[in-house]
Amino acid sequence: MPHATPAPVEDATLPTHLGVIQARGPDAADFLHSQLTQDMLHLGAGQARLAAYLSPKGRVLASFLVLRTDPQEFLLVCHRSVLASTLKRLALFTLHAQLTLHDATEGMQLLGLLGGTAQSLLPAGANPGLCQTLGSAHAVALHPADGCMRALWLAPAGKPPPAAPAGDAAQWLWSEVRSGVVTISQPVANAFVPQMLNLESVGAVDFHKGCYPGQEVVARSQFRGSVKRRTYLAHSQGALAVGDTIFRAEDSVGTVVQAAPSPHGGHAALVVLPIDGTEGELRTAPSNGALLQIKPLPYTLAAGL
Repeated sequence: MPHATPAPVEDATLPTHLGVIQARGPDAADFLHSQLTQDMLHLGAGQARLAAYLSPKGRVLASFLVLRTDPQEFLLVCHRSVLASTLKRLALFTLHAQLTLHDATEGMQLLGLLGGTAQSLLPAGANPGLCQTLGSAHAVALHPADGCMRALWLAPAGKPPPAAPAGDAAQWLWSEVRSGVVTISQPVANAFVPQMLNLESVGAVDFHKGCYPGQEVVARSQFRGSVKRRTYLAHSQGALAVGDTIFRAEDSVGTVVQAAPSPHGGHAALVVLPIDGTEGELRTAPSNGALLQIKPLPYTLAAGL
């Protein structure tokens, strides 16, 4: 089976699967702090963090990269397939809060930057979440993929983008999977608690902040060590898609939560499996499906608190 090699050293891609929710107003920080898994009150202007929005049962409805552009404005980058439902649900809880929420996708430019292009806008070795403000544009460091630096560039529509060769959308999607950070899309929304998606291990959950929807479930899972499933990085020569079931013999044991074709052949995927379920033959269909190979995650799983 071919081995993964680093992504191109320079690349800029339009991530058309992503959209942006804008939250703006004097109560934006308080409101988002009360709704998301991440501390929004202490997120400084020009800073970014991963976060998630949960159901009351602690299931992840959407995952975000949240950027605070100024004291009263936040940009929440998520998968387009969950944007409308997330926006509608959040709006139900604004009550008398002084803020507006709207789909800002059409008014924003997003670019996924790889390798040298990302390095040209951010310090070498920038930690995920580090943000460089460039006038009205922002470059945010993301988790790397196979040692290749990744960043997201956000700017108002019409602002000239950074100079870079046009990238391959498939290459960017593959790098998302290889980074190990799940972006929740509609087929797997409302299915998993954050720890099953390793979100606490990539800095998307703050266990010391106040309450938010699903917080009790998340805390109980963490403190009691009751999480029985985790997300693993996998490769298969067969096609994989979000929502596909993974089998051991005739038994369904896992779910694909993100997948992309590999530039080296086959498919890379992030797969939720039982903690003790990575042994034995895992296949894309009962008995005779394509085999899955489990690969090392690019980060260490956080221990229970």
